[in-house]
Amino acid sequence: MNFVTPEIAWAPLAPIIIVLGAAAIGVLIEAFVRRPATRRTIQLGFGLVVLIAALGTTIAQWAALEGGGTTVMQFMLTVDRQALAWQTVILVFGILGIILFAARTRAGEPAFTALGSASPGSLEETLARRRGLEVTEVFPLLLFAVGGMMLFTCVTDFVFLFVALEVFSLALYILVALARRRRLMSHEAALKYFLLGAFSSAIYIFGVALIYGATTQTSFAPVGRAIDVISDRDPLLLTGVVLVLVGLLFKLGAVPFHSWTPDAYQGAPTPVTAFMGAATKAAATAALVRILYTSLYPLEWEISWMIWAVACLSMVLGTVLALVQTNVKRMLAYSSVAHAGFILVAFAGLTNEAVAALPFYLLAYGLATIGAFAVVSQVRERTEDGSVGAEAVRLGQWAGLGKRSPLLAGAMALFLLSFAGIPLTAGFIGKFEVFSAAIAGGGWPLVLVAVIASAVAAFFYVRLVVLMFLTDVPEGIEDAVEVEDSPLATLVVVVTAAGVIVLGVLPAGVLSVFESAAQFLVLSNG
Repeated sequence: MNFVTPEIAWAPLAPIIIVLGAAAIGVLIEAFVRRPATRRTIQLGFGLVVLIAALGTTIAQWAALEGGGTTVMQFMLTVDRQALAWQTVILVFGILGIILFAARTRAGEPAFTALGSASPGSLEETLARRRGLEVTEVFPLLLFAVGGMMLFTCVTDFVFLFVALEVFSLALYILVALARRRRLMSHEAALKYFLLGAFSSAIYIFGVALIYGATTQTSFAPVGRAIDVISDRDPLLLTGVVLVLVGLLFKLGAVPFHSWTPDAYQGAPTPVTAFMGAATKAAATAALVRILYTSLYPLEWEISWMIWAVACLSMVLGTVLALVQTNVKRMLAYSSVAHAGFILVAFAGLTNEAVAALPFYLLAYGLATIGAFAVVSQVRERTEDGSVGAEAVRLGQWAGLGKRSPLLAGAMALFLLSFAGIPLTAGFIGKFEVFSAAIAGGGWPLVLVAVIASAVAAFFYVRLVVLMFLTDVPEGIEDAVEVEDSPLATLVVVVTAAGVIVLGVLPAGVLSVFESAAQFLVLSNG
């Protein structure tokens, strides 16, 4: 028996190879560089260079791409403009995330624990802090997460998609558990996220097995063709499709698969929450777009009820629960659940317009999310001994922030208004594009629910704005909260705020780029 060596075109995968290869090198840096301060500097500089290089490579591939795209590894991967557009978005989030990971307080305190393996409050943890140890493994872990998400955007095989899902999920499970403050809450959040993620992964792969049993295929396009020729709707096939969608909707954070979201957002280190909230949603949406448009489109009628129901539940439940929150991070977590519903609104009718609208919406939402959590990371409690403590996340602690730090409060107000979809912000353009795509597909009832949910959601966004600018600090607690001026966190706030404004005022260029990507995806798959 002769073994034929497979030929793999590695060049189209260059951005992914750069990021994942650098992540592996980052692990070696952890092993050979002994001094924590030196290791942190090397990891930050190396990670930034790698992500910027991968971004440049992605843009170069976009410019050089001919036709509808390139298939790799026997059609298991497809590198087209749609994939490159999503990879660009994720790399932007990765660059902002790694900068926020490196941010410190004025006292030099990072967001991450000194020793991840130590029990909270233990002697080992105390000694590790005194010795100045740092968990610099967070930088290669972020690279693994970014690389897995980039792979997630271009996979065109259900089994391979599971591999990419686990690559970035495992890194996130670890990152959530590494908070420096409130460590028990961080551990609880990581455990919940891990257990629910394991269940969702099992549900997804079981769905893949059922799809294979019904079609004898695992690649997206052959599965779509097989569905076309199956007489009647096979219950085995429909069950498998529903289970696959459940696995992806978990990563999107949509109801009723959202239960991990508030706990993970609240317990994780704030930089991890920022990166996870933006990038995970983008990766999940990219996978949903490719699966629905290239594989499951013959079942549009059969699965539309699920998309409509989950979208409505996410918008309504996310908005209602966000209204009653008194914790800023949990409020933003439930806001993200509502935004998962807005994302699903675009899938009504599976129109071509949705393929261009969704990357723009996720870019706008992701910039505002990273910026908002960057602000949260700088509003701190003051401890009894006068030192800076954990983030001040109770709503009452934000009273008078506009007087303490007008620029920081102004940036937070901008991000909140973008979440609400107020004109002249990126969020308004994103919602307009998504709602227009849904109306074109006959989903006007969904749009009606979305508009009402947006109007109600504006209340809890504006409530925080009123607290910051129109509410005085209660007497006796003027010194209970302190605003940290971390240069790196401030840089992230400035960049994301500028992005929100530019995308809101001058969105045409970015929209045209995403429209170009949408045309190639739709044309290449009929």
